[in-house]
Amino acid sequence: MKRRPLLAGNWKMHKTVLEAYSLATEIEKCSAGLEDRDVILAPPFTAIHEVAKVLKDSCVEVAAQNVCWEEQGAFTGEISPEMLKSAGATAVIIGHSERRQIFHEDNEIINKRMKGALKFDLMPIFCIGETLEERESDKTFEVLEEQLRKGLTGIRSLEMKKTVLAYEPVWAIGTGKTATKEQAQEVHAFIRKLIAEMFEKDIADSVRILYGGSVKPDNVDELMAQPDIDGALVGGAALDAESFCRIINFI
Repeated sequence: MKRRPLLAGNWKMHKTVLEAYSLATEIEKCSAGLEDRDVILAPPFTAIHEVAKVLKDSCVEVAAQNVCWEEQGAFTGEISPEMLKSAGATAVIIGHSERRQIFHEDNEIINKRMKGALKFDLMPIFCIGETLEERESDKTFEVLEEQLRKGLTGIRSLEMKKTVLAYEPVWAIGTGKTATKEQAQEVHAFIRKLIAEMFEKDIADSVRILYGGSVKPDNVDELMAQPDIDGALVGGAALDAESFCRIINFI
């Protein structure tokens, strides 16, 4: 089954509002005419509104980098789904390894964020991935299965159809190390098989699974050629207009 490719740029904690405006403007120009793939930018919270204005008449969507599960209330430092939507976001990254590793978000919290996003019609980009220690201990599939089963607890089939998955091996994020195309394909195939077991085959066949972990202009083509890799969640290379434009225009 042919799935529509999705290329997402995660800007993390980079770019002031002015810098974000400039980068979004460059990406808007180089995305013109792309009709066979989706492109998403995830700026920091402070720049979502400005970036959304820049991209208003383009094919590029805007995502947030996290979301609370509550509509409003005494949750200092959190951002509600409705706030994100009102700023112009249509999607949100959830469960990124930096949220798991640095800020100690566990599968239960991530599951609540997933439900909050889906309840308010934000498309979740749900991230999973193993550490180097876990990979070297042959625990990759065990870790990913736990993250998937616990992170997707209570998610219905209809909601799963609106969800994007992103496999990000922690050992490849920002390190310059990239999983080989064979390693990435093996894991993506495992994820798709597990989704078929958890939900149903037609959902597994249609769900998009992105690869993230040092995706660059010089490796995106071979990664995107793999049958179960449907796109990329790009970090460092998304901060440079020329690099990200090459990635979204992969062959």
